[in-house]
Amino acid sequence: MDATLHIPINAGWLEACLLATVRITAFVVIAPPFSYNAIPARIKGMLAIGLALAMTARLPARAVSDTGPFVLSLLLELVTGAALGLLVFIVFSAVQAAGSLLDTFGGFAMAQVFDPQSMVNGAQFTRLFQMTALALLFASDGYQLIIAGLVRSFDAVPLGGALDLTHPVTAMTGALTQMFLASMQIAGPLLVVLFLADAGLGLLTRVAPALNAFAMGFPLKIMLLLALGGLAVMGLGHVVAGMVAGTTAHLAEVGSGG
Repeated sequence: MDATLHIPINAGWLEACLLATVRITAFVVIAPPFSYNAIPARIKGMLAIGLALAMTARLPARAVSDTGPFVLSLLLELVTGAALGLLVFIVFSAVQAAGSLLDTFGGFAMAQVFDPQSMVNGAQFTRLFQMTALALLFASDGYQLIIAGLVRSFDAVPLGGALDLTHPVTAMTGALTQMFLASMQIAGPLLVVLFLADAGLGLLTRVAPALNAFAMGFPLKIMLLLALGGLAVMGLGHVVAGMVAGTTAHLAEVGSGG
């Protein structure tokens, strides 16, 4: 009686699963909210493997490749996942840029510290906006739309296929422009208030030079920023929803080839 245990392994399925895992892992490591360092690496790995297993079930069967072509396919999947993750990262950097503008013009920039979890070097409003945006992504199920955009990339760019880098670069250029525009839309009203405060102090100094009104500049701007900063935080919900829609549109644009 033969007691040997035979476990059939489909080499084509295993190769497709490995390639999908590499693309999804590169995306998860770079793209928010999954790139947040407070999420354990074990959870990120389990998420990448789980998504890869789900994707492999709906992907067409692959022919088994030799070692050289398989390694090249791994590198192509790494570049594809990293490019898509970088595109999402650029879009959501608008929230961090808006907080940095408020810290700079409001007088908090001197209290900058490095946050190793979010990998952000900023002061209070930079980190507040960053954490609020991450919380809203999970609370509003926006991360599911980002994952859906990643899933659609497998239909547009098959496993082992070369990604035309012209389309990601074009999308990143547009995303960078939108990032600056969105950051000004978030922080713009408060920046106008801070500018008017500086202008008012300047006029007061011209009227009464001995008063030294600029000595009140820092406490006045900090008070205004703390008093009105809650309005900007309350508006982040609509901003994050728009960013999620923009991210899925950019991912679809890259996948469709422009």
